[in-house]
Amino acid sequence: MKNILSKFRDSNEPNFRLFLFVLTLVFILFLFPRQTKFKYEFTKGKPWLHESIIAPFDFSILKSNNELSKEREIVASQHLPIYNYSETIFEIKVEDFTNDFETKWVSKYGKLASSQKNKLVNFGYNYLKDIYSNGIIQLNNSSDFQDFSQVLLKSESLAQRRDISDFYTVNSAANKIQQLSGTEYKFLVPLLLAAVEQNILFDKLATDELLSSELSNISTTKGLVVSGQVIINKGELVDAQKYQVLLSLKQKYEGAVWEKSSYLLVLFGQFILVGISLLMLWLFLRQYRNRILENTTKISLILSLVVIMVLMSSIVLSLAVDWIYCIPFCILPVVLKAFFDNRVALFVHLITILIIGFIMPNGFEFVFLQLIAGIISILTVIKMYKRAQLFMSVIKVMGVYLLLYIALSITHDASFSGIQGVKLLQFTISGALTIFAYPIVFLFEKIFSLVSDVSLLELTDTNSPLIRRLSDEAPGTFQHSLQVANLAEMGALEVGANALLIRAGAIYHDIGKLKNPLYFIENQSSNFNPHDDIEFDKSASIIINHVFDGIEIAKENKLPDELIDFIRTHHGTTTVEYFYKQYITNFPDEELDRKDFTYPGPKPFSKETAILMMADSAEAAARSIKNPTAENIDNLVESVINKQLNEDQFSDADITLKEITKLKNLFKKKLVNIHHQRIEY
Repeated sequence: MKNILSKFRDSNEPNFRLFLFVLTLVFILFLFPRQTKFKYEFTKGKPWLHESIIAPFDFSILKSNNELSKEREIVASQHLPIYNYSETIFEIKVEDFTNDFETKWVSKYGKLASSQKNKLVNFGYNYLKDIYSNGIIQLNNSSDFQDFSQVLLKSESLAQRRDISDFYTVNSAANKIQQLSGTEYKFLVPLLLAAVEQNILFDKLATDELLSSELSNISTTKGLVVSGQVIINKGELVDAQKYQVLLSLKQKYEGAVWEKSSYLLVLFGQFILVGISLLMLWLFLRQYRNRILENTTKISLILSLVVIMVLMSSIVLSLAVDWIYCIPFCILPVVLKAFFDNRVALFVHLITILIIGFIMPNGFEFVFLQLIAGIISILTVIKMYKRAQLFMSVIKVMGVYLLLYIALSITHDASFSGIQGVKLLQFTISGALTIFAYPIVFLFEKIFSLVSDVSLLELTDTNSPLIRRLSDEAPGTFQHSLQVANLAEMGALEVGANALLIRAGAIYHDIGKLKNPLYFIENQSSNFNPHDDIEFDKSASIIINHVFDGIEIAKENKLPDELIDFIRTHHGTTTVEYFYKQYITNFPDEELDRKDFTYPGPKPFSKETAILMMADSAEAAARSIKNPTAENIDNLVESVINKQLNEDQFSDADITLKEITKLKNLFKKKLVNIHHQRIEY
């Protein structure tokens, strides 16, 4: 199956990307619950702005959570503990009493029997029997029912309500024994006290089972609405009573079992809603980010993130709907921002939240909360590679969540009583989980072979093996690359491009010169020039081939495609003018194919690659000026960039003439500062 998909993808990329959108639509529809959704949104304390509602069928009015909580408290407060009467304890204690009596009597009076001995034994036995028959109840700190005056005494399968005062406690039984007076009872009292033990024992398991049964038997309804009854009229205030009736109708409506035709209609409606949402995403990318739409890998990443968020929401909704706000929805725009610009991250987040909102209770509030929090996360994480910004973004997202939830609760209930601590905890957890954006970005980098700002920052490290090699084997090219990186980065900041991407691309754009470093003027430390010994067309071929060599070296070192694009486009389709003109001058009669002296391209196709091309050409040309005055540099930069404009080198890039003018002025200023005349001391 994998091979079939790979062949289909490679042979027909546009259709495969369309197939990914369709597959995403099907998967989301599979995850959606097949139930009708109550079409009215309503809020307690607000007027009913829809048409009047008449009950379409009979339904019971559900009790509110507060009402159920109060009833549960009443049942729990009136619930009596269950105790068991144990006969075996009396039998054991009587036997212990008899044995102890015999031992003590023998030790004091010997083995001679007497009428006094039999009298005392019988008295003690009857005395214990009277106490144990009445019962010695177990009252200790482990019981949760110490304040009750009555208990349920279980005998076989029946339980009888009894007053606690009917039973002895260990202390009251001991007090009764100690009331025995007379010389003959002094021998008996210690033995009786030792035989006292609780025989009315607390049964926690039976008590909990009975309480659970009583709580489960509490009715969740409190009335009935019959079919045809007016529930609420337009403009009428949704008070607590009507709110509960509307909520009952909503739950009955959404929980009803529908016929197959109704099921198919729901599925069709969901197909339209989700389909239009994904169509909006496709149209947005086609209109404003066509490069992303033409990249199967990037489309796969975006659609995978959408599906993952919908999947997480569906799972939580089916298992624990009350904990839905624990899902870190704001992690989506943060991860997207690591690979794309703010506009893409925000739009994909919006589409995802709208899709999930179709299956969420209180969909408007959900979309409002998540959209605002998503915007905050995008605006606060300006540079993904700065960890402090992500931590601050997490704190701000949590603050916005809590503030918005409190504001919505106050709006609904006109008081602070509606604020739930559990919801506050959920929003805090959701915001805190956004910190896991870092490992998720790393994971998606490996899965989709894309590059984020964090990876770009690592790639700009000049101590990496490849850049160290460039510094050692082609030091002139290394210095040129650093100067171009500085120029291009400042240019990117000037026109709002991706500065980190340009800097990384500039550092690696000339690594192809590693193959023949001495054939490039900046690496020639003596008067020897190897081009003097070869033909002009071969020299041009070596110069042009540094682009192909760079692509090959980049792939060997597993550089991302985003950086390889800079290597591929930094000369566009320009001509190696010097060798071209030399060839024409020396061989005027020979036929010449200009393509032999022209870079294969492609032309720069993004603002970043266009900026690098201008910075590279301007910096290289400025190095060749013998008298680098401000006027000369000004004329040179104008000449170089205007020539590229005249050759339509930027026709495929989303860069304007106004931005190019800004870049010209910036490059002139910076190159004058770099090449200014120094005073001889």
